[in-house]
Amino acid sequence: MLTVLLVDDDPEFTDVACTIIEFLGHEVLTAANLAEARDWLTKETFDHVLLDFMLPDGSGAHLFDELDVLPKRPRVTLITGHPSVKGIIKGLCGPNIDYLVKPIQREEIEAVLTGKKNQKKQEPGPKVTRHFGHLIGESTPMKELYKLLERVSRTSANVMLLGESGVGKEVVAAAIHAASDAEGPYIATNCGAFSKELIGSELFGHEKGAFTGAVGRKAGVFEQSENGTLFLDEITEMPIDMQPNLLRVLENKVVIRVGGTKAIPVNCRVVSATNRSMEEIAESKVLREDIYFRLAVFPITIPPLRERKEDIPLLATYFIDELNKENGTNFIWEDTQLDTLKAYDWPGNVRELRHFVHRAAIMSDPEGSDIELPKTIESPFAKKQSTTPALQAGRTIEDVEKELIYATLEKVNGNKTLAAEMLGISTKTLYNRLHAYGDLSKEE
Repeated sequence: MLTVLLVDDDPEFTDVACTIIEFLGHEVLTAANLAEARDWLTKETFDHVLLDFMLPDGSGAHLFDELDVLPKRPRVTLITGHPSVKGIIKGLCGPNIDYLVKPIQREEIEAVLTGKKNQKKQEPGPKVTRHFGHLIGESTPMKELYKLLERVSRTSANVMLLGESGVGKEVVAAAIHAASDAEGPYIATNCGAFSKELIGSELFGHEKGAFTGAVGRKAGVFEQSENGTLFLDEITEMPIDMQPNLLRVLENKVVIRVGGTKAIPVNCRVVSATNRSMEEIAESKVLREDIYFRLAVFPITIPPLRERKEDIPLLATYFIDELNKENGTNFIWEDTQLDTLKAYDWPGNVRELRHFVHRAAIMSDPEGSDIELPKTIESPFAKKQSTTPALQAGRTIEDVEKELIYATLEKVNGNKTLAAEMLGISTKTLYNRLHAYGDLSKEE
C-alpha cells in the first residue's frame, strides 16, 4: 500500500481520483494548493505525490526543491490539462518526472503508482493503416479527405489539390490513382521544373529534329499516362503563354507533338496541385480562368499538419518503422517524445516531420532502441511559432506558465471558462493568475 498526496484545486477531479486511488488499495490525502501541500509534507511521509502543474498560489513545480530535501523523497507525477505542457516543461523538471494529462483514466493512475509508466521497455507504437495504400491519419480532417477521395475516384473528373508546401499533395494524387483502379499508369511531372522552351516537349512530346537536341521521337506525359492518371505538380508555375496549349488538350483530348502535325488522342485523368489558395490564384492571375475550371472540376484542400496533430504519432511511428526496416535498427518512440512532436506546429508539414524523424534516427545509437531527439525541432526555414510557448534555457517556470495561459486564451478568443478547461485548472485559479500578472485586459 502506498501513501499518496494528491495536490489539485479541482474538487470534482479530486473526488474521482481519490476514489480510484483508494480502490487500488492505497491511502490518499489531498491538498488544494501549495500551502496545504507544504503543511502535509511536514506531518506525513509520502510514497508518491500527484501534483497539478497550475495551482491557485503558484506552479506545482515550485514544490520540487522542498521534496528534494525530505528524508525520503516521494516519486512525483505532474498533472496538467494541456497536452503541450509535457513537452514544454520537460527540460525544466527533468526526465524522471511522470506526466498525466486530464481527463485521466483509472489505468493511467494505476500505471504511474505501480511504476509501469517508467519502465524502459517500450511497446511498439500505434498500429498504422495506410488508406488507399498511401495516406496515414485517423483525424477528423483526414476522414473528411478520405470521403472526398472515395467519391471522386468513382469518376473520371479532373482534380485540383490545394494545400501548403509539404502537406503531401503528390501522395494524395497517388492515392486518387490507386482508388480509381485505372488501367493505365500514374505519371507525375513538375510544371515548375522546366523552362518555357522544354515544357511543351515534356507535356506533349516532340518529333525527331523538332529542335536542337531532339535526336529521336518522344512521347509526352499525356501520352505516357494513357488510361491512367497524370499528376501536374506546381501547375500555377506553368508559363502563362503555354496555358492555351494545355487548354486545347483538356478540351479536345488530343495532343500534337512539338514539331509534328498529327493529332494524337489521349485519355487520362489530370490531377494538378498548387500551394496557392483559390483567392491567390484568382488575384495573381497565374492561371487562366478557363484552365482553372477545366482542372479544378473537383478541388480538394489538404489540411496542414497543425490542424491534425493527433496524426503526428502515427506518422512518426510509420517513418521510424520504415527507417528501422531500411537500416536494421529497432528504434521505438517514448510517449513523452511523441507529446513533444505534437506540441510543435510543423510549418513544413509532413515533409518537415519526416526530415526531423530521419535526423533523430541518425543521431541515435543503432545498437539500442532509444531515440535521441535533436536539440531543436525548428528547421532553418520554419516560420516562428506563435501559438505554443517555446522552451529556452534560463526561462523560469512562471514565464512558461504565463505564456501557456496567454496562448490558450488567444486560441479560444479570450473565453476564460474554456481556457481554464483546456488548461485543467479552475476558472478562479485562472483569474488569480491573470490578476498576478497585472494584465487587466485579460480579466475584462
